[in-house]
Amino acid sequence: MEIIMIVLASILFTTGVYNLLQKQFLRIIIGTALISHGAHLFILTMGKLKRGAPPVEDYGVSNYADPLPQALILTSIVISFGVTSFLLVLAYRTYKLNNTDNMEKLRGLNNE
Repeated sequence: MEIIMIVLASILFTTGVYNLLQKQFLRIIIGTALISHGAHLFILTMGKLKRGAPPVEDYGVSNYADPLPQALILTSIVISFGVTSFLLVLAYRTYKLNNTDNMEKLRGLNNE
């Protein structure tokens, strides 16, 4: 199961980097979102996908699930949602001001 998760995380990282290197601003935002999802899966996999009881102290239970990876992923999801929403607003404002989302054209606007 962990091999499948690692392969899936690597596919997300690969497609995220590919989209990050594109010219359109929206594809760059999608690339950052894919990289953050790949990081979520990677953190979850490194926390070992073991089954156990909830991490609540109870008598007779010795096999607990580790709550730290889930807490880190939850925090990371909130942060990536904030970054993605900020980038979407930035892309919208850039498109409204410059009438383009092409990064090469945006680089050339100051020179003309």
